Amino acid sequence: MDAFAALADPIRRALLVRLAAGPTRVVDLAADHQVSRPAISKHLRLLTEAGLVDVEDRGRERHYRLDRSGLRPVHRLLEALATSPPFSEHDFDGLDLEVRRTGRDRRSRHRQQEETA
Repeated sequence: MDAFAALADPIRRALLVRLAAGPTRVVDLAADHQVSRPAISKHLRLLTEAGLVDVEDRGRERHYRLDRSGLRPVHRLLEALATSPPFSEHDFDGLDLEVRRTGRDRRSRHRQQEETA
């Protein structure tokens, strides 16, 4: 699973937000949600597979923490979207031309209406 697929689920996003505050045990993460502990464990496994979460065994407990390096693909996409305009200069040139044509057509129709009135 990649980071984008992992982030598509609201429970997994909530788990990541919680883990951003610091490492915690699975039992504590499960307490914050209305789903079963095995379901939370499954979500955590998927987040681990996506490279977004690290797990450390401490005795009988598993502690999870956010692995921010797994968010790199998301950061790259957001940076690309933020830095590159959604429209090219060519698109704006075409829009400018269309606006001029429309204005010219409206003025022409208005003159024709005045002459026939």
